[in-house]
Formats: sequence, C-alpha cells, structure tokens
Amino acid sequence: MIDVIDNKYFYLHNKEVSYLFDLLPNQQLEHLYYGEDLGELSGEDLDYISLHPNKASGTVKYSKKIKNFTLADRMQEFPTYGTSDFREGAISIEYQDEYLYPDFKYDHFKITTGKRRSLDFPASYGKDSENLTIYLIDSERQLELQLSYSIFENLSAIVRKATIINRSKRDIKITNLQSAVLDLPSDNYDFLQLSGAWIKERHIVRRPLTQGIAKAESLRGASSHQENPFIALVDKDVTNDNGNIYASNLIYSGNFISQVEVDEWGQSRLMTGINPATFTWKLSQNQVFSTPEAVLFYSNQGFNGLMKQTHNFVKKHIIDQKWQKQDRPIVVNNWEATYFDFNEAKLLNLAKEAKNLGIECFVLDDGWFGTRNSDNSSLGNWTVDKKKFPRGLDHFSTQVHKLGMKFGLWFEPEMVSADTDLYKFHPDWVVRHPYGRFSVGRSQYVLDFANPEVINNIYNQMEKVIEKAHVDYIKWDMNRNITEAYSPYLKKIGLGQGEFFHRYIQGVYKLYAKLLTRFPNLLIEGCASGGGRFDLGILFYSPQIWPSDDSDAVERLDIMSGTLLAYPLSTFSNHVSQVPNDQVKRITSLKFRQNLDCFGPLGYELDLNKLSLEEKIQIKDEIKWYKKNRKLLVNGNFDQLLKFDPSQNTYAWSVSDNNSQIIGFYRKLARPNETLDQYLPLKHLKFQQQYLINQTQIVSGKVLQSFGLREPYQFNASNPNTAQVSGDFQSYLYQIKAIDRKN
Repeated sequence: MIDVIDNKYFYLHNKEVSYLFDLLPNQQLEHLYYGEDLGELSGEDLDYISLHPNKASGTVKYSKKIKNFTLADRMQEFPTYGTSDFREGAISIEYQDEYLYPDFKYDHFKITTGKRRSLDFPASYGKDSENLTIYLIDSERQLELQLSYSIFENLSAIVRKATIINRSKRDIKITNLQSAVLDLPSDNYDFLQLSGAWIKERHIVRRPLTQGIAKAESLRGASSHQENPFIALVDKDVTNDNGNIYASNLIYSGNFISQVEVDEWGQSRLMTGINPATFTWKLSQNQVFSTPEAVLFYSNQGFNGLMKQTHNFVKKHIIDQKWQKQDRPIVVNNWEATYFDFNEAKLLNLAKEAKNLGIECFVLDDGWFGTRNSDNSSLGNWTVDKKKFPRGLDHFSTQVHKLGMKFGLWFEPEMVSADTDLYKFHPDWVVRHPYGRFSVGRSQYVLDFANPEVINNIYNQMEKVIEKAHVDYIKWDMNRNITEAYSPYLKKIGLGQGEFFHRYIQGVYKLYAKLLTRFPNLLIEGCASGGGRFDLGILFYSPQIWPSDDSDAVERLDIMSGTLLAYPLSTFSNHVSQVPNDQVKRITSLKFRQNLDCFGPLGYELDLNKLSLEEKIQIKDEIKWYKKNRKLLVNGNFDQLLKFDPSQNTYAWSVSDNNSQIIGFYRKLARPNETLDQYLPLKHLKFQQQYLINQTQIVSGKVLQSFGLREPYQFNASNPNTAQVSGDFQSYLYQIKAIDRKN
C-alpha cells in the first residue's frame, strides 16, 4: 500500500484511494494528489503529475540558488509561513522573542506495518495499517520533524500527525504545530461544518468557499457544543450518492482549529490541529512533542460514500473492538424520572419495572453522592449519600444485579463544588487565575487536570466506589467549559500557561486510561452536558456518547443527520424520554420516539411506573423486537435516503447488512392533500433477489432499487381506511428481508 519510488515519490494507495507527494527542488515535501485510486503509476505518469514549470507572477523567489522557484504557488505537505508562502503555515517556532522560520529538508524515510492500541493517548490502530514516517532536518536550527502517515485496507482514510524533536542545546517554544495539511488545486467546493449550541448540537451548515479563510474552532477547553473538529469540502452539486467530498477529523477533545484557506489562484489549503490561539509548548534539548492524529477522508460517492468511510474507520480503528462484538445494553436512566428526589426504595421500584419490560441496565444518574440535592453541591466528594442509601450503594447495586441487570453510575470527575473538603483544602487544585474576579458556571469549578496529583485523587475516589458497588457502566459528564485558564501547578513547576489546555486534556485521557486499565470491562458513556465533547478522542475510550441533553425525538432528527456524517450509529446513545419533553415541551407519541431511538444504543429516561398498561406493553414489545435486531440497528451500514435540507420536513434512512434492511421514515408536520405515491430508492440490494417487506409484500431487489420503496400513505382527509401515518410527528418503520423463493 506504500511505494517509495526513486527516493523521491511517496505513494500511498489501495483500492479506495491514492495519496501522492514528492520532493520539491528545496527538498521540502510537495503534495501532488489525493483522490480515487490511480493504480500503478509509471515513471512518465509521475513526471507528468509533478511537472510545474511556471512560477506565478507577483511572488517572491524562495532562494537565489533555485531558479524560478517559489513556495507561494505550490501545494505542500507541511508548509511554513513566510518563506515565500504567505498562507497560514502548519508550524511556528520561537526562540526567546525570535521567530525561527524553520527550514526542514528531507533526510530519510521508514515504513512499518500495524499500529498497536495504547490507552496512553487516543490514536488510530489496526493490524492492517501501513505506516510511513518522513524524517526532515533543519540543520541550522538543529530541529527534527517527523511526518507520519498511515493507510488502511479498504478505506480512503489517511491518518497523519507531526512530531518535533529539539536537537539543539537551547530551549525553544512551539506556538503552532498542526496535525495535517491537505492542499487541493481547486476552490470549487462548499465548506461544511457541524455547528450549533447546547441542546442543538452538530447541525449541518454549508457555505461556499471564497478567497480567505473559513474555519471551525473551539477555545472552550473541549471540542464543544458550538463546533466540531469534523469539516468537509463538498462538491456544490453533491448528492447522497454522487459527488466528491474531502473531509478531515481530529482524534482530540480539546481546543482545535479546522480551517480552509483559499489563495488568489483558487487553491484550497485544509489544516487541522490544536488551536494555536491558546497553545504554546516549551521544548528543551532532546525533548519531543507530537500532535494528535488527524484523519483525512475522500469519497466520490456523495454523503453516503463519505459515511461509509468515516463509520468504518471509527468502528475498526478508533473504538475498542470488543464493543463491536458485545451487545450494548438497553439502559434505563433515572434522571428524568426522579432528578435529585429519590431513595433506594424508589429507585428499586423503577429498576424492577425496567426489568419487567426487558431493560438490561439501570443507570443511577446525578445525586447519589455527598449531599447532592441540587446541582450546586458535592462535586469532588465522591462518597455515597447515607440518607439516600443508608445500607450503602453496594446494597442497592446488589439488588439491581440480583434482578439480572447491569448497574451504571454517573460521575462528573473533572469538576468540584465549593462546599467540599477538596475545594477547601486544595484551593490550588482549581483552575482559576490569581486575580480577584473569576467566573462561575453552574456553581462549580474545574479541577486542574494538568496536575497529576489531582487525577490520582479523583481516580482513588472513583476506584473505591466502582469496586465496592460492582459498577458495570459509567456516564462521564462534564457540565462546564473552562474560563480564566490558569494552572497553579504549571506555575509551580515553571511551565507556561500556554501548555495548560493540552495538558488538561492529556489529564482527562490519563484518568480514562487508569479506569479502563483497572476495570477493562467497564463501559464508559461519554457526556459533556450532552454533546459538548462528541469527538474521536472521547470515542477512543467511550464507545458511545450522550449526543445531546435535548432528548426530544424531533430535534434528534437534525442532530443525528449531522452527527452521522462523521460518527457511526453505534456511538449515538438514544433515549426514549418523557413528554412533554423537558427541553422543548413538545409532545410526541411513544411510537414516534421509539421508532427514532431504536437506531443506535437504546435507552429509556422516564418514570416507567407512571406509564399506562398500554404504554408498558408497547415498550415491552419494542424491546423484544429491538433485541432481535440489535446488531443491525447498532452496527448496520447506514445510508441517508433523502437529500438533507435545513428546512426539510421529511427524513428517511436505512441500516443494512447482507440480507436485511430496516428503514426509518419520519415527517415533522402533516401537510394536506400531498401526492399519494412517493418512493424511496433503496441501496445494497441484489437485483435478482426477492425481498419480504414487513411480512406482507414480496418485491424484487431491482424494483426496490430502481423504482423504490413506497412511502407510507399519509392521511389526507379522504383515506381514513388506507392511511398509514397521520397528524404531526409521523414515523414508520419498514423491515425488509431476503427470502428464498423455493420456500
């Protein structure tokens, strides 16, 4: 999959993609091509692709030693600002107050196979990878730069990162080091980002590229509700199944930047990495700094082709493989059923009802510790509330386990409340600048996870609870972003505050690693006030994430549509919640909520004891059906069937395997007298195969793919006997299975 030709051309390729770069006359790296597979390339092909005889007018020559050569008009693998290229660069280094203008030249390369999974820091892994490392040297400044590339079988993903080593005797300061750069020869794309806010995360936003910079970023200490590290450049006429898309994502959960800069000649430069606005890093002699990994994706098959690439990459090379093999438990979470008002007896009644309905895991949410009766107390005091659990949390956990259910528990380990001993005895463990005024969010403060002593304290508290209560499942929450970022610990050990944000997220990963090393079978669900940290870094440790505190099924239609561009269905925790919905007060039917929330890991978040007998029967039947189809609903191949439009009223998607499909159809608002017959063209069916639709109709694959699956009939005031859906918030599920005509 990796060929090095004449020690000049570097060619990564498989059946899905080709990625090609070479050496420029100044011995830096020139990007040549990323796109559909080019197959074997001849010497003449390579010479043609790399031919660049012109120098654009109005540019500065790189050096008087190289005739007619500038970096201003060249596509590059890892550009440096100001060395005849005035676009933003991927690396900036200072010595004292001097900007160094590094000049890295090619030295040698190394190829390896396979990448081991390590809990130390999130990264891609896989036995099927081939890895190329390019070593570049700046001899004048005595610096070494290593650029790492990985390619995997049957995927278009190219994984990249950068590593810098200080070989000099002086301390230097890194002020910018990006993970990946992708230069493209055209700007004829729309810039796509996943944007929003708390309770409306990761909505799809598109805007045309123009000269200048389009970017998504976070400065909040987390990847954030507002933006996501995933971005894409999409053909202006892209559809679900046709059109070129170039995308990137970052395996990182802290402050990031993902941007595209268009120059005066219409070339586009995509860069992604740690946000330099809040980052500096001191590097002493022989010290090493590596960026998080970034992933580049390519598809010429539209949004569904992109999702095939992003989903398979995350499932195979980010999430721990054991969660592909084990069923995700169906959970009941007590939050919307009880909030802080509960005791052991009340919770046990809820757990018993959940067991009767077929639910497999009871998750005890906020309020079990300290004196936590509201959200302004007890964080950092991870001891069991004896008033709520007079016989201990282990006693309640034992009762849950005796029911044959798993036991889950909520933590917010990165935060501390002012009424705790942790806050009183360790004021230097709180993220807060040394001046009089400082910000407060939710009556809580952020712990300094740049400080190893803080991490060890929280781990020791959590470890005792998890072990004693035999916890199977954790919901890890994070409800406050970082303000006035300042670490007393970094001040104490003589490091600059510019290192805080990166060291903080390293500390978060370290706590994850300690917990999963001690409890390797623990399932941790990521949560950050809902979807405030939905990224590949968290998914490396948490196979699923609570995608939004907005559990309204109608709002989830748009949240899912955006999220699933970058992340597979198996990562998207879906809970059937109460109505009126707590976030938007919308009332939807139980059928609508279940028909949406069955796609992905399923849960319930409502008081089951207050439901009618009819509703309980409906839930019990739904859970039986879900268990039979769980593998398909969680890990099936996902496709959008209708074009996404921000103002759309109707949604449809499918999950499929070799022999079956489940199709979800949703309409927000009823409209009078619409056309009776509309069709959804399906995918992944065999033309000559016969398929059974909802146990009633037999239709061939060629008809379902070419003609389409008939949408459910909507009530239109004259068809009460044939209408399949009616009113606002309609939903309908189709189940299609291959059949043997001989039978």
